[in-house]
Amino acid sequence: METLNFRFEHGQRRLPAAPQLSGVVSSGNLEVLVESAALNGACTIEIRTAARGFGPIWEAVLGDFQRRWQLADARIAINDMGATPAVVSLRLDQALQAMTGSVP
Repeated sequence: METLNFRFEHGQRRLPAAPQLSGVVSSGNLEVLVESAALNGACTIEIRTAARGFGPIWEAVLGDFQRRWQLADARIAINDMGATPAVVSLRLDQALQAMTGSVP
C-alpha cells in the first residue's frame, strides 16, 4: 500500500456540512469520501492505493479535478484498488454532484 497526500490552496467553492461517500472498494475500483473541514480555504486529498508508483498520474488527475471544482475547506479520502484515471474522475465528480446538486 502507498499513501499519497495532496493539498490545493485558494479554492472558491465550500461544501455542505454532510459528508458524501461514492464508490466501493473492490477489484479495480475505489471509494471516495468527501467532507467539509476547516482548512483555511484549502482542499486536502489523501489516497491509499494498492498501485504503487503512480504519484505523478494521481497529481495530474487531482489537479484537473481541483481546477474544475475549485474546492475550499474540503477533505477528501480515497481508497483505491487500481482504478483507472477515468474512474477516479468519475467517482470524484459523482460525490461532488451528490453533495452540491451541481456540476463543475
